[in-house]
Amino acid sequence: MFLTIGLTVATAGELPPVKSVFVVLMENKHWSQIKGSTNAPFINSILLPQASYCERYYTPRDLRPSLPNYLWLEAGTNFGIGDDNDPVLNHQETTNHLVTQLFNAGISWRTYQEGISGTVVPLTATNGYEPKHNPFVYFDDVTGTNDATYPYGIAHIRPFTELAGDLVSNTVSRYNFISPNLCNDMHDSCAPLYDPVRQGDDWLAALVPQILDSQAYRDNGSLFVVWDEGDEIPEGTTIGMILVSPLAKGGGYASTNRYTHSSLLRTWQEIFGVGPLLGDAINAENLSELFLTIKLTCIEQVPGGGMELTAYGVQPGRAHVFQFSTNLVDWIPFSTNHPASNQISITDYSCSNLHSQFYRVFQAP
Repeated sequence: MFLTIGLTVATAGELPPVKSVFVVLMENKHWSQIKGSTNAPFINSILLPQASYCERYYTPRDLRPSLPNYLWLEAGTNFGIGDDNDPVLNHQETTNHLVTQLFNAGISWRTYQEGISGTVVPLTATNGYEPKHNPFVYFDDVTGTNDATYPYGIAHIRPFTELAGDLVSNTVSRYNFISPNLCNDMHDSCAPLYDPVRQGDDWLAALVPQILDSQAYRDNGSLFVVWDEGDEIPEGTTIGMILVSPLAKGGGYASTNRYTHSSLLRTWQEIFGVGPLLGDAINAENLSELFLTIKLTCIEQVPGGGMELTAYGVQPGRAHVFQFSTNLVDWIPFSTNHPASNQISITDYSCSNLHSQFYRVFQAP
């Protein structure tokens, strides 16, 4: 009998099977103002030790102020905009942006904006909310061209107060973009603390555990916490980008490679399999470095007709599922293991009656 054996192997730049994405956008702080700061105890003592994060993450081309960076994260370009004006002046006709790609692919999306009512499309500032921190209201296909009553925009731009309930009921979307208000995003100095970094850190300390406890996150979700830009001076300094996920390397893994908002946008597009790559994302590397890379690289026939498979790069103590397929479409699990080291070997005896078989392995949620 002739038997063809194949492996699905993770290669450089390949992303794991992330199902849901949560994005939290913070404001106007360099990484040196966050990492190691006594005013950010949650980020430094709780979040970073379990996260993967970037030491050299930048705004593209030193973009200023906020709005150009938010637009870049949505479309890979700032459309030549260099100010924070409202959508009435800066709205865009193009449909070439992320959430429209998601919608066209049947992938759900929603943004949670702190301070809005949820009864209208929020085209102007209110209650600590600023349109410049909500890129979606600048696209005509989301707002019906600045129509505050446009149903599609209202349905997808929701008050932050709804997020907690959606997490509990597991009704969050696959792509969730979260914007704090001006006091909680580290932008403004507000009572009673009058400390923007501590205000944002306290807000994250309340929000992040809710996300990490949710079914959407546990089921191969990923949380990205990123800053839009640093302070005005000096330019060219790094900003924060933190990833927490069951599929991330975690454990305080710190990347020293250079990344920008283009890298993050490309990562989201590739996670959801939508394209074409938007704007400068085509020139960027994705953030696959921050995720676990499990390689199924060794396979040997053993007495009795079975096949021994060896996987490298597994995370000790976590459940890893081995699957086989005869057509690369239907995958059947046949072994679940909790390795004691970063290498694990298993044997499959089911292949002896099949003419061709393919294998893959992934870390369970």
